[in-house]
Amino acid sequence: MDERGGNNNTRLLHEDSGGDLERKSERPKEPWRGEYVKSIVYGGLDAIITCFSLISSISASTSSSGNVLVLGFANLVADAISMGFGDIVSASSERDVIIEERRVTEWDVLNSRGNEQRDLVRYYQSLGMDYNDAATVVNIFTKYNDILVDQKMVADKGILPADQEVKPWKNGLITFTSFMIFGSIPLLSFIILIPFTDSESVKFVSACLVSALGLALLGVARARIAGQNMVFTTAITLFSGVIAGAAAYLVGKVDKL
Repeated sequence: MDERGGNNNTRLLHEDSGGDLERKSERPKEPWRGEYVKSIVYGGLDAIITCFSLISSISASTSSSGNVLVLGFANLVADAISMGFGDIVSASSERDVIIEERRVTEWDVLNSRGNEQRDLVRYYQSLGMDYNDAATVVNIFTKYNDILVDQKMVADKGILPADQEVKPWKNGLITFTSFMIFGSIPLLSFIILIPFTDSESVKFVSACLVSALGLALLGVARARIAGQNMVFTTAITLFSGVIAGAAAYLVGKVDKL
């Protein structure tokens, strides 16, 4: 095939694609892709809700802001350590499982290549690909063993290759730091207002407002990450915080009785 024919085929492929796909008037917004953005946002959300719920429970059962601060910070540090360590263990375990699964899949590909290729062809057919096209794709992948193994992992187990550059300890440190920073937000109002008022009610109300602001900001960030409706996602995030805080407050009231 000459160069001219190749260009024509490329042009026809573009034309066919344009005819089959529904065109949209506006390109969707891309979500945030920061390496640690998700750990920061979701760790922060959990921290604010957890710490605010504890403050609500303590405030309902006692009138001492000293108890709120001591128990609040003690719980914050303990939970932050637990969350950070849990993130490290989770990320390490997930990576190790993927690596081991890849070793098994690689053995299968090397020792039963024909069966594995046929399975992969059937997999692509199940996705709607024509048999000849599926066979052509698999034959191309057969030239590249690593790609063939990765495709088999996706087809058989729904597992993507492990990212060797990911450092579990970094994820754990980010989660710990995020939890400590955002979890401190509900407690800051008690500390800041100590020189200005002795009213525990004022301090608690300010903690509610500051926590709501923090949740709203993280709700916006959560919507940006997931590419969701910003107003709806923020409202849901605030609602979850309100429900958790109200439940903890009621438990504290019952305990006080």
